[in-house]
Amino acid sequence: MEQAIHALQPRVGQAGNWLFSHTPSCAHASAAIYCLIETVKANGLSPYDYLQFVFETLPILGEEDDLNTLLPWQWKDTLPG
Repeated sequence: MEQAIHALQPRVGQAGNWLFSHTPSCAHASAAIYCLIETVKANGLSPYDYLQFVFETLPILGEEDDLNTLLPWQWKDTLPG
């Protein structure tokens, strides 16, 4: 997590990154997505492949399923090799 925060620091200082965040909730959502992507990268994973997995898996999860299985470091442990 700390690596992801450090990776975001250059972005935080640039006001232009938040130019299209019309509300504080949009800015928070953008920050959450940036943090997720940097966490995926810090775990040595492809953001595209990880997000594809999440978007394919979310619709088929049941209420009793654990969302923690979607975390990058959990998904990494399920990959072959």
